[in-house]
Amino acid sequence: MGAAAHHGGEQSPQRDGEVPLRDLLGDHVLDLLLERSRDGAGGLRLTGEGSMLGELVKAVLERALEAELSSHLGYGKHEVAGHGSGNSRNGRIGKTVQTGVGPVRLAVPRDRAGTFEPVLVPKRAGRISGGLDDMIISLYAHGMSVRDIQHHLRQIYEVELSHEAISNITDAVLEEVRAWQARPLEAVYPVVFLDAIVVKVRDNHSVQAKPAYLAVGIDADGDKHVLGIWLAKTPLDTATAGESARFWTTVMNDLKNRGVRDILIACTDGLTGFEDAIHAAFPHTTVQACVVHLIRNALRPVARRDRAALAAELKKIYTAPTEQAAFDALADFTASTWGERYPQAARVFETAWDRFIPFFAFSPAVRKLLYTTNSIESLNYQLRKVTKARGHFPGDDAVVKLLWLAIINIEDKRARERAATKEKTGKIKNSPSTARLIEGQRTIGWREALIELDIAYPGRIR
Repeated sequence: MGAAAHHGGEQSPQRDGEVPLRDLLGDHVLDLLLERSRDGAGGLRLTGEGSMLGELVKAVLERALEAELSSHLGYGKHEVAGHGSGNSRNGRIGKTVQTGVGPVRLAVPRDRAGTFEPVLVPKRAGRISGGLDDMIISLYAHGMSVRDIQHHLRQIYEVELSHEAISNITDAVLEEVRAWQARPLEAVYPVVFLDAIVVKVRDNHSVQAKPAYLAVGIDADGDKHVLGIWLAKTPLDTATAGESARFWTTVMNDLKNRGVRDILIACTDGLTGFEDAIHAAFPHTTVQACVVHLIRNALRPVARRDRAALAAELKKIYTAPTEQAAFDALADFTASTWGERYPQAARVFETAWDRFIPFFAFSPAVRKLLYTTNSIESLNYQLRKVTKARGHFPGDDAVVKLLWLAIINIEDKRARERAATKEKTGKIKNSPSTARLIEGQRTIGWREALIELDIAYPGRIR
């Protein structure tokens, strides 16, 4: 199943040359359908058993089943060719199937020899996959639990599906997820952002918070891609599964095994041992500490009333024009009243200094791209919205499945917004509401950045 199959893309409501359905049915038929769909209060009953859409689905499916049987037998209903053929129609059998518009009671045709195997509505199948499966996967991708989906289908569509049936539908994407996780990657990524989000997972027979590791890479064309999602199995003798530099080594080796041979700059959150984990796989990679994380760490012990003023002072450090000017700004801060009151704020920058300064080698426009993990944190914010409603996940596969579906859903939503903007204005608007977060987002100002990176790292990009 592709992303379009899961959520649908922006398509025109009517293909060129097609006759509108209203013209095909005619006003008389539509008036009859409207009359039959009225409920006791005079309102329209569009979905559910006996609804207008349900009746239409029933009619279309039964007509298609009749056509399938005719094809199987080799002759149409009441045709002379069927005389003496050895097999013939043998009445119908009732069957209720679940669909995207509710339960539909079908009259499924049979043949006398019992060899007819319907394709559209297979034997022993309790639902028509198509739209219903897509709906369930979409609800799951938006963060709804299996129980929530059950309640939604029952309340809105009068569809009854078991917990196991819904789980099996969502599990159908696991094969595609695994293929996505193992797909070959580009040989060179000029910039890669590395971070983790915490989710609650049942692991070693207990529920615990554990990190889901993510990597977003910018390729040589300036397009952003989610490179993978990783979860570590918690050792039996360990009570927690916090973010680990050791596991980041596993992540980096996986990237290398999938074809990545060089990363110019890796932007990280400053986890102890992170730099060693990166250099174990990519020894020539420059590690850039995320300034946003440094500021958060510096402000963590600061009184709330002082944070705005202290943040303004720290800004003088990371917005300095040169590395030396940043060093002088840090020295000034350390000697100031704020530095004496909160010495740990200065120590955060001092400890990370070698990982803090690489972005000063570039112009301000490129620095903004490099010194923050905002690209991946924007994605993480969207993913947290999806995962926070869940009490916990039954296992690692469930986490990866939901995060992958959420990533597909995030991109699909923005694709629809871009298409709507383009249709209305004739051009695509680059703004936070329409920008693509992942899977092909073009980095703004990338051409200038690429020139500077090529000069700073000669021969490594192309």
